[in-house]
Amino acid sequence: MKFGFDGRSVTVNIADWAELSAEVLRRFRAGEGFALATINLDHLVKLRRSPEFLAAYEGQDLVVADGWPIVWLSRLAGRPVDLMPGSDSVLPLCRLAAQAGVQVALVGSTQKALDGAARVLCEEVPGLEICLRHAPAGLFDPTGDEADAILHQLNASEAGLCFLALGAPKQETLAARGRRIAPHVGFASIGAGLDFLSGDQKRAPQWVRNIAMEWLWRALSSPMRLGPRYLRCILILPRQVLAALLLRFS
Repeated sequence: MKFGFDGRSVTVNIADWAELSAEVLRRFRAGEGFALATINLDHLVKLRRSPEFLAAYEGQDLVVADGWPIVWLSRLAGRPVDLMPGSDSVLPLCRLAAQAGVQVALVGSTQKALDGAARVLCEEVPGLEICLRHAPAGLFDPTGDEADAILHQLNASEAGLCFLALGAPKQETLAARGRRIAPHVGFASIGAGLDFLSGDQKRAPQWVRNIAMEWLWRALSSPMRLGPRYLRCILILPRQVLAALLLRFS
């Protein structure tokens, strides 16, 4: 599934978990890093507005669908992909890391959330080794000195997988830079995934997710912050539907 931006594009190039699992395991065993992004409608809004964010996305090796609208658009385009939210990928990726003997780093969120998530992950995944936890002290610049220090620390460490819980576009920007500075590390941008694991943020109940209404649950839980974001997402849907149809019949 491809999304175009004035002559440039971003492609969802991993269709399902089996494909992602095989590719991640291959890279772990070969000592190859990667950058994994989870695209959603909010990202599409940001990608159209920000050349810098688009450049960061072009630096991602693996892109999956995070959000039902992306899945529905892919089906409309005749290039179906499965739903693979970043939050749902944390535990499976950790299981792959433990299977391959790869150490894990946690970057972003708060120290409390990282400690809580690390505790849950180690309980759920026998043999998992977490070698680094770093929560930015304040406003985080993915191109600044703190980011450089994190990436160089990762490069010098034995980490083969790093979860980035910084939100878009910071996490994708850091991951794209990490591919150059710490090429043996796999960077997975997972948004609030660690906060959900630690309990610092409450995720929509499973039944809400099952009926594809997690976005509405989130919007109602924080209308002032998320309402405008989801309105912008809704406004781009007609254009994306048309693009998907054109892709189907191209």
